[in-house]
This record gives sequence, structure tokens and C-alpha cells, in this order.
Amino acid sequence: MREMLIAQVARWAREIPQAPAYTFIDHLGQEGRRETLGWGRVDLRARALAVRLRELAGPGDRAAVLAPQGLDYVVAMLGTMYARLVAVPLFAPGLPGHAERLAGAYADADPAVVLTTTAALPAVTGFLATAQTPKHVLAVDTVSDLLADEWDQEPPGPDDLAYLQYTSGSTRAPAGVEITHANLTANAAQLWEVFRAEPRTSVAALWLPLFHDMGLVATVAMPMVGGNQSVFMDPVAFVMRPVRWLRLLSEFGDVFTGGPNFAYEYTAARVTAREKEGLDLSGVRVMLNGAEPVRPGAIEAFDAAFGGCGLRPEAHTPAYGLAEATVFVTATGRDERPVVTAFDRDALRHGQAKPQAERRAGSPLVSCGRPHGQQVRVVGPDRRERPAGEVGEVWVQGPNVARAYWRDPGRSAEVFGAVLEGADGTWLRTGDLGVLHEGRLYLTGRVKDLIIVDGRNHYPQDIEATTQEAHPAVRRDRVAAFALPAEDLGESAERLVVVAERSRHAQAADPEEVARAVRAAVQEQHGLAVHDFVLTEPGGVPRTSSGKIARRSCLRAYLEGALV
Repeated sequence: MREMLIAQVARWAREIPQAPAYTFIDHLGQEGRRETLGWGRVDLRARALAVRLRELAGPGDRAAVLAPQGLDYVVAMLGTMYARLVAVPLFAPGLPGHAERLAGAYADADPAVVLTTTAALPAVTGFLATAQTPKHVLAVDTVSDLLADEWDQEPPGPDDLAYLQYTSGSTRAPAGVEITHANLTANAAQLWEVFRAEPRTSVAALWLPLFHDMGLVATVAMPMVGGNQSVFMDPVAFVMRPVRWLRLLSEFGDVFTGGPNFAYEYTAARVTAREKEGLDLSGVRVMLNGAEPVRPGAIEAFDAAFGGCGLRPEAHTPAYGLAEATVFVTATGRDERPVVTAFDRDALRHGQAKPQAERRAGSPLVSCGRPHGQQVRVVGPDRRERPAGEVGEVWVQGPNVARAYWRDPGRSAEVFGAVLEGADGTWLRTGDLGVLHEGRLYLTGRVKDLIIVDGRNHYPQDIEATTQEAHPAVRRDRVAAFALPAEDLGESAERLVVVAERSRHAQAADPEEVARAVRAAVQEQHGLAVHDFVLTEPGGVPRTSSGKIARRSCLRAYLEGALV
């Protein structure tokens, strides 16, 4: 039996106990203060916590992590896995816009123990006063290291649950994905191998939230494969000053990082010429771009902004993944430039991917690369594989694919138990639409987000892109396009609704003028009439924890008259 990933912590503790494992940079409490745990100390603290946890709960019980970003969060995850409990990576109460998500995930997981920190304890206590109270609440930073000697190692089996990863809920309510130790082991290795990381040399430098699948695997799990160092900060620290991310990357000669598409656009727009002075991005080997659709403009803007700082164009690594596959599915190869292909827009609407010589004449899509250690198929409604060049639903099979949703057998069978005509085993239905072209995967949209008007298919992201370019008063990346169900209109066909946030720099813009511009642009570019256009104030368009536009939530808010 292959050794599980969590066992690597003890290995590195034996072989390189003093080598840095995890470093947290505190930009919110004490500007730039760093704290590092070597592999020996990580193992010590994880064993001590495991002893304490086994006094409070048994294997299979859930331990919810309601802690701020930091080293205690890492220890909480590892200690829970040592104890063979099921970790539930969440976040400390108070994260703006996510109170409902925290309450829903917490109730669904039904934890026996809540892990937090002394600093966050008052907020957690307040949250638990309105939620189902667990049997125990434990501040990780109060556990004595002396308990570590009492731990008798209990290696988890491959089918034991490591944690429940709650989805961000872009098209539905969050659900707990059951990630086994075998899933985590496989996916961390797949990611490490496609990055071609060097053992004990390559460094992970990130700001992604640890409760998110991409942040958890890239920051905590992947460095465990080769005894690498992980250096990370709070996402808020990045948002406040994105140059902090780039300065961190400049410290290392062999560094990998990642983020969602918006982070690259945001950084390119916010970092000033003066802040660029002294940046050296030549050591960035991999700059993963995933968690949301990758736009060609984001890559181009980032290259234009930081090419003079030594950034290699090959560092950009567009990728695709989802929580149901632990996180990683496909990626562009290391040292391979991103591939952008323009496809005929009308052909795409009819399920065909026909490349166009002129990029402006079609819909430019960024390739998400190829699978590594898993199989990817594009499948039609008849559950048969579609040939290359035809659009269908992306299905995935591999050792990293999770087995089920927590306590939801019906939905689990639908999503994880798909059978492909002529193929063995079961497959994961991702709900994403895509096409294979020259061996590379391109995503075209979400099955449930597809807008069908008068029998024609339209991808919401295309309409959203047109909308944000139609008038300067529309805030970039804050547009939601969706179809209003026919039954809600009392008609026989769906109608298009577009909701957009007003730019913070265009508060005086006339809403009617903006609406006219949007309607005209959508009609010209897509041949669609906009049934209703709503211009909301900043923050009005719902987004998921990973920054995606939550179109289903926006539809609900629209129907309830809750958009402001």
C-alpha cells in the first residue's frame, strides 16, 4: 500500500527537522512579522494536538477549523489528520459576505470539535451561541508540546476521510466533498509533478485562503511531497497591497505560486511604477491561474506590467480543477507558454469548436492544458464521448476524484457515479462545458449557466465581457448574465437578464444611458435582446469564496427583489 501524504511530515521531521516547512507573514497584526515552523516542530505540534483530539473524539468524528489564516491553521489540519479525525477547513466568524456559508457548512458537517485560536475564541463563542454547539472547543495554540510524547502513531488508510471540502457554491448550495487520504496523496503528487518541483528547494509562496481547495492543497499539502517550504500570508494582506505578493516572489530563485484570474488583473492594475522598483520575478517557475475562467487579457496585462521585472511569459500556467477532484485536473506544462485559440462564436453556440485565424472574429479561449495522472473526456447528453472539436460536459476519472458528497447519496450518485458508454468504472460529472482541441482542454461555460434563448446557446461569460466593455460605468468582473426562467415570466421562452455593479469611479453616470449602451452592445455582439438590465451599487453582485460570479445566487436575489 502506498504511504499516505500525511506520513511525509514525520519523514521530513526525521530527515530534515530544522529545515523550514511553513512560514506565515503577518501583514495585518505586525507589519511583515514572520514566524516559521521547521519540519520537526510541525510534527511535534501535530502529534500533541492529535493526543488532545483523541481525548475529545474518535476516528471519523469531524473537527471544524474556525481559525484565521496562519500557522495554527496548518497545525489544526495536520493534527486532525494524525488523529484520524475528519477535518473541516472553514474560517473564523466575521469574514465579510460569508456568514451564511459558514453557518450552512458548519451545520452540515455537524462537528464534534471546533478548533480555533485564542485570539479568535470570542468570535467563535459568539457564533456558536447561534449554531449547534459542539461537544468541545479547543484553541490550538494552548495545546502543550509535551503531549507529543504520548502519541502512538496510527497511520490512516487510503479510504479514510482526510477532510470535507465545502464547495464555493457558484451554482448551488455549498456541499461537503469527501476527500480521502488517497485522494489528497494522489492530487498533491500530480500537482507537484506537473510543476516539476525540486525536492527541498522549490518554494511555495501564496496568499490563497486555506479553507479553499486551491489554497489548502497548494499551501499545505503539495510542499509535503518533497519537503519544500511554504510561505504564505492572509488574503486580506494581498488585497490591501498586492505588491506584497510580488515582493515575496522576488525573494526566491525557484518559486511557484497561484491565484484566480482576477488576482492577476487586480495586481497589474494596482501595483505602481515605483512599487515595481527592485522586483525580480525571474525566479517564478510556475504561476498557476485557476479557480475561475482564465481570460487572455489578464495574462497579457500581467505580462505587460511585469515583463520588465524579469517575469518569463512561460511562468503563466492556466489550469482547471474543482473540489470534487480534490482540486487539480489539467494544467499547461511548465515552461510552456499559455495557448489562446479563437473559436467561431456561432459555431460554439451550436456545439462545434472551429478555430478562427483572426482572434477578433471569434471567441478567444485560453487552454487549460492537459490532464496529468487522470483521464478527461468530453461527453454528450447521450453519455457517449464526443470527438475532439465538439462541445460537451467534462468528465473526469482518476485517483484524485472524491467518492461522494457528505450525507447526500442521491446527489453523490448523480455526480460521482456517472457511467460512460464503452468505458470502465465510474466518472465525475463536473458540470462544466468544454472541448478538446489538439489534445488541450478548453472550457466554454457551465451546464447550468448556459443561456438558451429562442433555441440558441449563449455563454454567460461572453455576455458579461461584452457588458463590461459597453460603458465605463460598469465595474469590471462584477457582471452576472443569466436566463430568467419562462415560468417566472408567464411566457414560453427564457429571457436574458444582466446585472452589473456600478464602478466606484462613475457614481454620477446616468443609469438609463448605461442601460442603453449595454443593450446595444449585447444586441450587436450576440443578437440578443436584454429583457432587463440592473445597475447595482458596488458589492451588489454575489460572488463565491474563490471570486467567481455566483449567477444562481444573483438570479435568486433578482427574483426576490434583493438587488440594490
